[in-house]
Amino acid sequence: MLFCPADRPDRYAKAAERADVVILDLEDAVAPDRREAAREALVANQLDPDRTIVRINSASTGEARRDLAAISETMYRVVLVAKAQTAEEVARTEMQSIALIETPLGAVNVNDIAAAPNVIGLMWGAEDLVAGLGGSSSRFGPDEPRSGTYRDVARTVRATVRLAAAAHDRFAVDAVHLDIDDVEGLRYEVLDAVALGYQATACIHPSQVATIRDAYRPTPDEVEWAAAVIAASDEHSGVFTFAGRMVDGPVLSQARAVLLRAGR
Repeated sequence: MLFCPADRPDRYAKAAERADVVILDLEDAVAPDRREAAREALVANQLDPDRTIVRINSASTGEARRDLAAISETMYRVVLVAKAQTAEEVARTEMQSIALIETPLGAVNVNDIAAAPNVIGLMWGAEDLVAGLGGSSSRFGPDEPRSGTYRDVARTVRATVRLAAAAHDRFAVDAVHLDIDDVEGLRYEVLDAVALGYQATACIHPSQVATIRDAYRPTPDEVEWAAAVIAASDEHSGVFTFAGRMVDGPVLSQARAVLLRAGR
């Protein structure tokens, strides 16, 4: 899922070519004095609505109301609600919504937000979250033992968002990796997201797309193992041993998840 500034229609088609989903951004990627131009570009240069999401400003603001008015002139059906803080706020969009949890209040209310009837997914963001805490960095610095990884508060919100999404049967989107040159850090972060059942990872630059796709794509060995485990389960009615490993319901569910990611 690739972010694209909504006031840069020259980048729309390129983003759509690179990514599975384009997030046309009317919020942070657009300067306040450019937002009206961004809305006009959004209406005049429409992408495939099945592969496009529009990030709107915080739902409690006049900017969000103007964003939604512009979207009503398009075929787009899904919005990413920036700085989502309450279920009532998100419900006011009256559209299929992905709630972006990136404030302390939003993090505290994430379960209620996930239960809102128009919420189809959750995403989280670290930088606004830390700014809302009065902090200065979401990650450990280069001279700290866990250099480049999230600090504990950010990791807590990441885990809470994933749990809330699963509890309410919503999909979950992992946060962007801002260090574009840190390819290995991005890869490990995406592999961790996959292991936790995240369904997607957002990104800010086209060069990150291939790394994310590769990390979500199971290896041939993983696919072979999953298919063999599922096949072996047809011969057993309960717990059984396969290749020296105990296999029960949760392991079969994990195998099915691998095959689903492989398109099987």
